[in-house]
Amino acid sequence: MRILGIDPGYAIVGYGVLDYDRNKFTVVNYGAITTEAGKPFDSRLKEIYDDMCSLLDMAKPDCMSIERLYFTNNKTTGIDVAQARGVIMLAAAQRGIEIFEYTPLQVKQAVVGYGRAEKHQVQEMVKNILSLKECPKPDDTADAVALAICHGHSSGSALSRILAMEKGKK
Repeated sequence: MRILGIDPGYAIVGYGVLDYDRNKFTVVNYGAITTEAGKPFDSRLKEIYDDMCSLLDMAKPDCMSIERLYFTNNKTTGIDVAQARGVIMLAAAQRGIEIFEYTPLQVKQAVVGYGRAEKHQVQEMVKNILSLKECPKPDDTADAVALAICHGHSSGSALSRILAMEKGKK
């Protein structure tokens, strides 16, 4: 299964493409889509959409794992990130790519084994799980790779297989 992990944003969209087979991950590609500060926001959204379409067409993922948003302090920034997330999800939906959403707590639990893990602990585990010499940069990219790992671990569980079978019966 080829998984595309996405850490959504409007300045930086981190992505990580991993192949997952029999509890083993293989890195295909990772990086970031960036937009220039000061450009009109609608232009930034179009750039994210266009770059995401290109990434999806090149990587040909079976599914997308994306961070579920939650708002805490800055609602304005959260709304802008949500709009970027929307164009990212639209690009995937147009290609029939199944989308799975995970909270930061779920990602930390799946990658580190502890839902309250610190960012550096998640990054270190990403590096170790994938046998990388260094952690992917920028942080948004490492977070995206962690999202892909989270989905791989979640999709491999017995519960997720049962739920998928039940979903298929409907």
